[in-house]
Amino acid sequence: MSKNRLIAALAAAATVGGVALLLPTGTAEAATCAAPWSSGTVYTGGKTASYTGHNWLAKWWTQGETPGRADVWTDQGTCGGTTPPTTTTPPTSTTKPPTSTTTSTPPQSTGFVVSEAQFNQMFPSRNSFYTYKGLTDAITAYPSFANTGGDTIKRQEAAAFLANVNHETGGLVYVKETNTANYPHYCDASQPYGCPAGQAAYYGRGPIQLSWNFNYKAAGDALGIDLLHNPYLVEQDAAVAWKTALWYWMTQNGPGTMTPHDAMVNSRGFGETIRSINGSLECNGGNPAQVQSRVNSYQKFTQLLGVTPGSNLTC
Repeated sequence: MSKNRLIAALAAAATVGGVALLLPTGTAEAATCAAPWSSGTVYTGGKTASYTGHNWLAKWWTQGETPGRADVWTDQGTCGGTTPPTTTTPPTSTTKPPTSTTTSTPPQSTGFVVSEAQFNQMFPSRNSFYTYKGLTDAITAYPSFANTGGDTIKRQEAAAFLANVNHETGGLVYVKETNTANYPHYCDASQPYGCPAGQAAYYGRGPIQLSWNFNYKAAGDALGIDLLHNPYLVEQDAAVAWKTALWYWMTQNGPGTMTPHDAMVNSRGFGETIRSINGSLECNGGNPAQVQSRVNSYQKFTQLLGVTPGSNLTC
């Protein structure tokens, strides 16, 4: 008997003992659920996981980013086999809803294109001073950092910044300059404000090794922090350290012709960020090995973030 004829026959006999029986009008097939999402599992681009009754597709490398709360996941629709038909008959089942098997709340997305798990993978030997939270807190001072343009540009900029930071600090190992003999050389006494913290107080600190009294004053003025009188904050407060690095990245041309931020968002290439940080000391044949070291880190980080590095990688 055909399906339509069977339903018609059942409908004709659908009153039993004076009680109307409500029949299902059909069933809808849902996709089979992929393996459940786990906050501790690494998912690379193209991998799938199920969460809250939906299948999700990872766009790029991710770990600990909850499906539905992070841009890395694409909703592939509901899953779970056949969707049960709906009726108006009161339910008679006393089965309790399933309880969650997770024992902790999944981590929340920070909005930064680099997750904490990716950050830890980039800097496996980092100094504990350089916290991920310090970085994400610092980004609030420059919200357009790694947040301008499309996803590719955002991830390229984040990778470029962190690659240069990696080079400047030996993989986020060094919080301050190791050559103490250089410390007295960073005081430009000709500045009207002088060096109130002391002749040897303005040595390199932080992710981009901020140095010189005039840079501490300029960064402090921009950030609303008195770094001229207390430059030591850069080695004592992780958020302040990251903010000084972002201040340079977002606002300073250095020996180049544009800020590193502008170089990346305008697709001028990673090489221009090197020029803005170290100029002729590395570029134009100044030190090709150092340039290549930065490029190697950038290529590694863009691969981790699932984007191409673009062109003009050297300077």
